[in-house]
Amino acid sequence: MSAPGPEGPAERPNRWPWPPLIFGGAFLVGIGLKGLVPLGWPVPAAAGQSAGWVLLFAGLALDIWAMASLHRARTTILPHRPAGRLVTDGPFAFTRNPIYLGNTLALLGLGLMLENPWLLAAAVIAAIATDHLAARREEAHLAARFGAEFAAYAQQVPRWVGRARPLTPPPADGPDCS
Repeated sequence: MSAPGPEGPAERPNRWPWPPLIFGGAFLVGIGLKGLVPLGWPVPAAAGQSAGWVLLFAGLALDIWAMASLHRARTTILPHRPAGRLVTDGPFAFTRNPIYLGNTLALLGLGLMLENPWLLAAAVIAAIATDHLAARREEAHLAARFGAEFAAYAQQVPRWVGRARPLTPPPADGPDCS
């Protein structure tokens, strides 16, 4: 990660919009792998379809709610643009990354609906990659821009789901994805 400055975390979290690229790529890889290496499907079709629709709807609803919250706050939705405001209401009161959580739920839902275990695996891998390539860098950006206000928020609200954890910096020895 570069130091704060014109290209540091205070200016923008990433150089590339990693999350849409990661989740879109995960979808394409999952669909492609099902065609190349079909795997058995242990879930009854009706149960998978029902659960898949619930997850897809929940994921899309969470995405829309989060985007509407960002729009109302007049700050960017784009993950590679600087945040103008710290949004802590709406779905951001429950998770610091509602759009990424929504994307993960939607991809899991599609995996169940399409009876595609590759999409289920791709959703988990995409969530982990997004956490490392985007969410942690975005948090460094928000911490640099909003200081104590973001630190207090991060202590109260978990990054994804569960309980809040202390902030962890992005990996210093990994590739520079900013």
